[in-house]
Amino acid sequence: MPKPRQIGRGFVEAPMEDYQPVDLAPFCNAGMSFLGAAASPVIGRQTFHGLPFQIGPAAGDGMRCYLGFCGEVGVRHSITVPMGSVARRVIFAHALLQSELFQGDPIGRLVATYVFRFADGQEVAAAIRERLEIGVVPATWGQVPFLAMPDQKDRLMPRYEGRWDQVATRQFEALRGAAQAYYLWAWESPHPEQALESVTIRPADRKFLVAGITLGHADEPPFPREGARDVRISLPRAEDARAGFQMEVEVDRGVATFPFPLPERPEEAFLRDPMAGWGEGQNDKASPAHVRIAAIPSATVTVRNAGEELGKAHWGDLMASGGVQTPRVHLELMDRGKNWVHVTVLDDQTGRPVPCRVHFRSPEGIPYQPCGHHDRVNSNLETFFFDVGGDARLGQITYAYIDGKCQGWLPRGEVIVDVARGFEYEPLRTKVRIEPGQRELTLRIRRWADQNAQGWYSGDPHVHAVGLTGAHREAQGEDVNFVNLMATQLGHLFTNTEDFTGRPTTSNDGRTIVYCSQENRQHMLGHLSLLGLKEPVMPWCSGGPGEAEMGGTLEEVMSHWADACHAQGGTVIIPHIPNPNGEPAVLIATGRADAMEMVAHGAYQHLEYYRYLNGGYRLPLVGGTDKMYNSVPIGICRTYARLADGEPFTYENWSAAVRAGRTFLSCGPLLRFTAGGARIGDTLNLPGIGGAVEVEATAESIFPIHTLQIVREGRVVASTEEAGGARRLHLKASLKLGRHTWLAARCGGPDYTAIPHHDAWRRGIFAHTSPIYVAVGGEWWMFSRETAQYMLTLIGGGLDYVRHVAPHHPPGSVTHHHGQHDHLGYLERPFHEAREAVRQRLNRAGLAP
Repeated sequence: MPKPRQIGRGFVEAPMEDYQPVDLAPFCNAGMSFLGAAASPVIGRQTFHGLPFQIGPAAGDGMRCYLGFCGEVGVRHSITVPMGSVARRVIFAHALLQSELFQGDPIGRLVATYVFRFADGQEVAAAIRERLEIGVVPATWGQVPFLAMPDQKDRLMPRYEGRWDQVATRQFEALRGAAQAYYLWAWESPHPEQALESVTIRPADRKFLVAGITLGHADEPPFPREGARDVRISLPRAEDARAGFQMEVEVDRGVATFPFPLPERPEEAFLRDPMAGWGEGQNDKASPAHVRIAAIPSATVTVRNAGEELGKAHWGDLMASGGVQTPRVHLELMDRGKNWVHVTVLDDQTGRPVPCRVHFRSPEGIPYQPCGHHDRVNSNLETFFFDVGGDARLGQITYAYIDGKCQGWLPRGEVIVDVARGFEYEPLRTKVRIEPGQRELTLRIRRWADQNAQGWYSGDPHVHAVGLTGAHREAQGEDVNFVNLMATQLGHLFTNTEDFTGRPTTSNDGRTIVYCSQENRQHMLGHLSLLGLKEPVMPWCSGGPGEAEMGGTLEEVMSHWADACHAQGGTVIIPHIPNPNGEPAVLIATGRADAMEMVAHGAYQHLEYYRYLNGGYRLPLVGGTDKMYNSVPIGICRTYARLADGEPFTYENWSAAVRAGRTFLSCGPLLRFTAGGARIGDTLNLPGIGGAVEVEATAESIFPIHTLQIVREGRVVASTEEAGGARRLHLKASLKLGRHTWLAARCGGPDYTAIPHHDAWRRGIFAHTSPIYVAVGGEWWMFSRETAQYMLTLIGGGLDYVRHVAPHHPPGSVTHHHGQHDHLGYLERPFHEAREAVRQRLNRAGLAP
C-alpha cells in the first residue's frame, strides 16, 4: 500500500490513498427525499473525522445519492457493491431512518447484514443492529450507537467569542460530536492480506440508508482510541516566539485542546522565586506552548499563530520519535506516563489535613490539577462574576482550593508542587517524584506565625461572586477567619440574593465565619459596605447604570443606607477609597463611617486616608479584596483585627475591634506597632507639654520586604530599609511629640513602593496599621483647614448632583420607599448635616466658615 510521502523531517502530506472512497454512484437508488422533508442531507465529497467519503456521484446529483433500503423508494432485496481491493478496514457512513425503540422494540434489533466476500470465496457476515452498529439520525439524547461514531468530531467552543445564550456553555470548552447525517461504523478485516471482492448489503425490515463506503488501508484504527497526550510547542525563530499568543492547533484525524502558553522561565528560577505559593507572571508570547492531542498515526498536526500557518507534522512520526522539528515549529511529546494519586497536605504541627491552595505541574510547566478543578480556570480568560469551582488564578498559575485532600492524575517522574495557605504558613514550592505505581503523596506545610494566638483575627470584608459554602472553603484555604460576602447589584444583575440569611454562618471548628451582607452602590456618590445586616437595606443600588438599572432614578444616598445599617447594629465601611469620591466626605463629617478600606497600594489612596486623619477624624483602616474574579484570591488583601483580651472570636467581637481601630491591613506582611506602650487603635495621653515617646514597629513576611516606616500625619518620621529584601524588619525610635497627632506604621517594597502580586489587580505587597492617636494636654483633637475646605467642596458637589443632575420621578408621581412626601429634601438632608458639622469644626478652630 502507498506510504506517506516524506517532504522533510516531520513534514508529511497524508495521502488520500490511506483511505480510499468507494464510488457507489452506479448502485444508488434513492435521492435526498428518502431522508424525509425535514432532513439536511450531506452529499458530494465529504470528510468525516479526517477520512474521505464520496456521497453520491461526483457531480453531487441529489436525485440518486444513496443506497436506500425498505422505504417507499428503497429496495428490500440485497445490493452487492464490488470492492476489488485489499483493505484492513471498511468504514460505512450509514443511518437508520426508522425506529420503534420507544414503542417497545428491543435494543439490538437487526437492521441489515453486511456480507464481506474475499477473492478466495470466503465470506464473513456482520450484523448491523440498532443502537450498536447503526443509529437513528437525528438521535435522541442518550440513544446513540455503542459501536459507531457520529459523522462530526468532538469540537471546541469558539475560544474568544460566542452568543450570549451560550455564556455558560462556553465554559465547557469541549462539546461532544453529534451525527449531522450519518454514523460511521468500521469493520476490521480478519484477512487484511487478502483482496476483498465485494460487500453485499442484506436489509431486514427497517428503513435505512448507506451513504458512503471508504476502504482503510493504513494499519491503524480509523478513530482515536488512545487518550490525549501532552505536546510542547516551541518556535525556533525568535520573531515567531516573540509574537503575541494567538495559537491554534488543528488535527485532521483526531482532536486537540486549546493550546496555552507555558512559563518562560526554567524550573530552577521558578523554584527559587520569592513569590512561592503566590503565582508567577503570565507568558503572553507564542512560545513555548502546550496542547493535548488525541489522534490516529496518520493524522496531520497543523500549528498556526494569528492565522499564519507555521508548520505541519505527522502524528505517527511524533509518537515514534518523541519529537518533530520543522523550520518554524518544534513539537515534543511530553507524555512520560501518569498515575492517579491521592494527595494529602498535612499541618506540620498538628499532623492533620489542612485546607490550602495547591498547584501541580510538570517541570516544563504543564499543569496537572486535582480532579474537579481546572488546569487553567476558564481558559485563562476573564472570570468577572463567574465562580467556577473553587479555583484561583495568579498570573500563569491556577490553584485549587482543597480541604487538605485531593486526587487526580500526576505525571511520572519529577513533579513540581506549589502549596500556600495565607500569610501565616510557609509556602511549599518544591519538586517531588512520582514513581510508577505510586498512588499516595503526602505533603506538609508549616505555620510560622499564629496571629490568632495573639488575639489577631483576619478578615476580608469585601468579597463578591462566590456562594456561602465556597466562601468558607476558600477562606479556610487562605487561612482567613472572617469573610463578608456581599450581595449587590450591577445594572440588571443581582448577586448573592439567595445567600442573604441575616446571620453569620460558622465552620464546625469555629475558626471561619462567613456573613452575607451587602454592598450598596451609587455610581457618582459612592459605594458602601454594610456589614452585619439582619434585614436587607433597599434599594441595593440607585441612580441608573452602571450600578443600578437602566433608566433608574436616584432613590437613596449613602448616608441613609449607613443609618439603616447602624440601626441594625451593623458596621459601615467606605470601600476602595477614594473612588467613587462623591459622598464619603458627608459620611465622615457626620460620623456615619466606621472605617475606610484600602484595597491597593497607591499614593492617591494614602493621601485620601491621611487627609481625613489630619482633619481630626478617627478612621480605622481595613483591607479587602473586592473579589469579583477567580484571579483575586480571598484575603490577598486582608484586615487583621485585635480582639480584646480574653474575647472569643465571634462576628460581633471582630466587628467591634474594627470599629475601635485595632486593625492593620495586610497584602502579605504582619505588623506590630506600639507608641509609648499604646497599641494600634489606642489613644496615648501625654501631659500638656508633650514629651519624648518611644515607638517600635516590627514587620514579618513570607515575601521579601524592604522598607518599614513610622508615619506621623502622613510624613515619614522614622524608617529602616533592607535593600535586598528581608523576611523581618524591626524599627525603634524616640519621637518628640508636643501636640495632638497620630502615628501609624507601614511597610512595603524599596522606599515603600509596591512589589506587585500576580492577582488581577496587580496590587502591591504592603501593610499599614490604623493609627495610634496621641493626645497632648487634653482630649484628642486635630483640625486641618485644607481638609475642611476639601470636604465642603465635595459636599457641595454632591448636593448639586442630587439637585441638578441625578434622575428623579416627577414630584407626586410615586410613593418612595422611605414614605416621606419631600423626596428631594430627604436626599439632601445628610449633605446639610455634613456641611453644618464641618462649619462647627471651623468655628471651634476659630476660622470663619
